Amino acid sequence: MIKVKGLTKTFKVHKKEPGFFGSAKSLLNRQYIEKKALNGLDLHLEEGEIIGLIGANGAGKTTLTKILSGIIHPTDGEVTVMGHNPWERNNEYRKSMSVIMGQKAQLWWDLPALDGFMLLREIYQIPKKEFNESIEYLSDCLNIKDQLKIQVRRLSLGERMKVEFMAALLHKPKIVYLDEPTIGLDLSAQKAVRKFITDYRKEYNPTMILTSHYMDDIEELCPRICILKDGQSIYDGQLSTLHKKYANEKLIKAYVESEDDAKKLIALFPGELGKLSINENQLRISCPRENAMDAARFLLNNSTIQDFNIQEEEIGDVIEKIMTQELK
Repeated sequence: MIKVKGLTKTFKVHKKEPGFFGSAKSLLNRQYIEKKALNGLDLHLEEGEIIGLIGANGAGKTTLTKILSGIIHPTDGEVTVMGHNPWERNNEYRKSMSVIMGQKAQLWWDLPALDGFMLLREIYQIPKKEFNESIEYLSDCLNIKDQLKIQVRRLSLGERMKVEFMAALLHKPKIVYLDEPTIGLDLSAQKAVRKFITDYRKEYNPTMILTSHYMDDIEELCPRICILKDGQSIYDGQLSTLHKKYANEKLIKAYVESEDDAKKLIALFPGELGKLSINENQLRISCPRENAMDAARFLLNNSTIQDFNIQEEEIGDVIEKIMTQELK
């Protein structure tokens, strides 16, 4: 379905000179340096698969999305999507894919969303019956029926994101690129978007590539992830495998009767077991997996515990360690 081999994308970036004289010099003789947004990236997706792209700003996530959708050309490497070269932008490929960017809008700001949908119907040559069925299904799933005749600029951010989803999916694309689809949304809107993506995948089974800085998006939607750093893949595999392989710590949370009790425990806690911190009467111990039982036993023997649980290390922390090369 999607095959990427040795993908490289190089941009020329203006070299900034420090100070006033440096700025004046740049006006007369501007210098450029080359920056590799992608550097020999390999990636393979099967039909109906969803993958989460993770990485810091500048890691190459959006650049990859733009190349796969045909917006920009690669500098080097091979890319095929359903047998097409994306940057050739032939109509057959453009009709089979869609791009949803959380920071970019495709609907006209001053028109109601429904008017924009009708324009898209003409662009994609969607039969009227299929178009009406799609509007009914999508608006019902997103709970947005009553807002379709309101100008897009008058909608809330969450409502605008919902109509953008409708606009991108009206033609039932086989491939969907999601670049930060929940950015800026409140928790309720984020949950609604994630639920919609889950339901839509069950109904139509498209291939999806999702980039997001929100770990809730990745954990809930993507069994497989690809971690990018400096334009290269440093991990490509199952999210569950990542947790088993690299999550070498446990997190213990406990509530004691008072803040004074918590402070007493800090003085008694053996430092070799892990790191103990307090917030009022809540205790948090981060410790190696092999020390978890000893740390828990210490708490139970030296305090009156009101509530207690042991958790796996948060996946976001594990990924951050990998990206900062704390784990090899």
